[in-house]
Formats: sequence, C-alpha cells, structure tokens
Amino acid sequence: MQNGQSKNPRQLDAIQKNLQVDDAINIQFTSGTTGAPKGATLSHKNILNNAMFTGLAQNFKDSDKLCVPVPLYHCFGMVMGILAGVLHGTCIVLASEKFNPAAVLEAVQQEKCTAVYGVPTMFIAMLDHPDFDTFDLTSLRTGVMAGAPCPIEVMKRVIADMNMSEVTIGYGMTETSPISFQTSKDDPLDKRVSTVGRIHPHVEVKIIDEQGNTTKRGIKGELCTRGYSVMKGYWNDEDKTCDAIDADGWMHTGDLAVIDDQDYCDIVGRVKDMLIRGGENIFPREIEDFLFTHPDIAEAQVFGVNSEKYGEEVCAWIRLSPNANLSEGDVKAFCKEQISHFKIPRFIRFVDDFPMTVTGKVKKNVMRDMMNKELQSQSSSS
Repeated sequence: MQNGQSKNPRQLDAIQKNLQVDDAINIQFTSGTTGAPKGATLSHKNILNNAMFTGLAQNFKDSDKLCVPVPLYHCFGMVMGILAGVLHGTCIVLASEKFNPAAVLEAVQQEKCTAVYGVPTMFIAMLDHPDFDTFDLTSLRTGVMAGAPCPIEVMKRVIADMNMSEVTIGYGMTETSPISFQTSKDDPLDKRVSTVGRIHPHVEVKIIDEQGNTTKRGIKGELCTRGYSVMKGYWNDEDKTCDAIDADGWMHTGDLAVIDDQDYCDIVGRVKDMLIRGGENIFPREIEDFLFTHPDIAEAQVFGVNSEKYGEEVCAWIRLSPNANLSEGDVKAFCKEQISHFKIPRFIRFVDDFPMTVTGKVKKNVMRDMMNKELQSQSSSS
C-alpha cells in the first residue's frame, strides 16, 4: 500500500492520457485443447467490461469473499477473478499455489468465502474429496463453473452439497474476454443447471447453419457472438484471425448450440468434437451427460476414434467414483435402450485421470491420438 502511494499522481495521469480503451493490454493464450495455443490479443475495453458484467451477474459486493483456485494467467482467474474483485471491491482469496481441492475447501471454511470459482473437474475433485463432509461451507452462496461443459448432475451437487444456491454457469472463450453467456440466480433451477444462461449485456449472438444462414429458435448450429468483448485478433496471425472473425465482426466460436424461445442457450458440443458414425452425427456432450447419471461414474469423456467400417466409433474414458466397481459390460447395459444404439460407446477405458491442460481442461485430442494408436496396435497384432 505504501509503495502505491509513493508514486506521483501526475505520473499516473500522464500515463493514462497516452492510453486508449481499445489499446491492446494483454495477449492471452488459448487453452490448446484442440491444437496449438493461439495468442488472443485483448484490449482494456475487452477485459474491464467483461469483469464488470461477470461480477454483476453474481451480485458481488465489498462484503463478498471470492476464492480463486483457477490460474491467474488465464482469463478465468485474471478477468473473472482478479479484475472482477477489484472492480466490485470483493476480497480475493488464493488458497494455494496451484489447485488443491483440500486447500480450497480449507480456505473457504477458514475465510468464510461467499463465492468460489472452478472448471467442472475442480468442483468434482472437491465434491469427491474423502473429507468433504467435514468442511463447513455454509458461507458460500455463489461463484462460477465454466471453462468446459458443466455436467447437469455436478451442478445439482454443487448447489445442494456446497451450499451454492446462487452459483452461475458461464460460457465463453479466451477470444471473447471471456464470458458471453451466464446464468442468473433468478433463473429457474432447470435452466440454471442445464443451460449456460442468457447473453451478456452489450453482446450480440446468432446461431448459423453450415451455409452461414441464421437458424430459427430451437435449431442447432454454430454459435457466433459480436460486440465489445471480441478480441482485436490473434497476435501476429492475420490468417487465423480472418478465419475466426468474419467481415461483419462476428466471432465464430466453433461451438454448437441451441437457443430457446426464452433466450437460454444450450451448448451441445464442439464442431470439431462431433463424430460421424456410419452417417449418424453424434455429439459427445449428450453421451457424457447421460453417463454422469450413473452413481458409480465420477467423470466421463467421450470422443471419436477411427473405424474402417463406420468411419468413426464412439469411445468413452471413464473415471469411477471412490470404491466403485464397473465393467465395460455394466456400462453398455446401463446405456442399452436408454440412448440410441449407435451412441453406445464401442470402446470403454477406465482411467484414474485424464490428460489436462494447465487450466484444468480435458485434452480430447491427446486422448483420441492415444486410443487410435492403441487400437491400431491391437489390430496389427491380431
């Protein structure tokens, strides 16, 4: 505090006069879940406004305490965490140098935090911690789950078991500073757990088909957003910038979504994640949400692997709940007559963890490569 006060205010004024709201202030690298990370160049206007609206959606006040276990060099921690805290006068609590579920739970209890952030895998790790029931989390009320598809069953557990009655789901991407959609505490429970909410203030949205035409309500297509939050471009990469942002300023997210008559958005998958088995379009998110309903399944990740007969086959990597014991046959029997036969995973692997980015996102591209090599090796040996 003393160091901050020692600077000459005139010096600060001189610096501020040379800054413009649209100046680049941050080069934020994407997570690289589907390829090499790209440097999204963001402006003062991008990140400060997004931080403001993200905090408003959680009704942040100077009496709140926000626990931020996500990396501070990522948009989630930097914009939605630190900047939102500064703008709303909210106390920021940093539980540990890197994510540790026990440290987060201890910090929430000790500091009486009112909010906590995390990607779904972080919340799952906290909920599944063996000492979870010993922590007092009654001070919690809100927070954000974002960064990856949020399973409905996990959201229900967060609300019920972590006392986060006003928790929100946020959707966006590094290129949009990051949040575009967010749920509200006033939304009906079914919308709060099954959608990513409504579009943020001062942001436009449309859903387009494969020909680029805007679809009608309820029709699935690629989600596009436009407004103050869209990045200036990818650092030193004009070609990739033009691929992502069209001539009219629309950011093409690569996410498949549906918007209903009440403006709620449901993210159904990634364009790149969609797999085609024998001519049938399959969206992994739908299968993952179904697998999550099994009481013995803690996490499930679904993706496509190569198939000479069908083009692609459905593969599922599953992490079981503590002390659970399931076989491949058990999983397939659970799926039978509950989901379409062509969506039932052909290949199932039980794993202790998933390959992750440093920001807590699952790297499906790595999983897909590993499985294709394994299946190719098995085929060659047989």
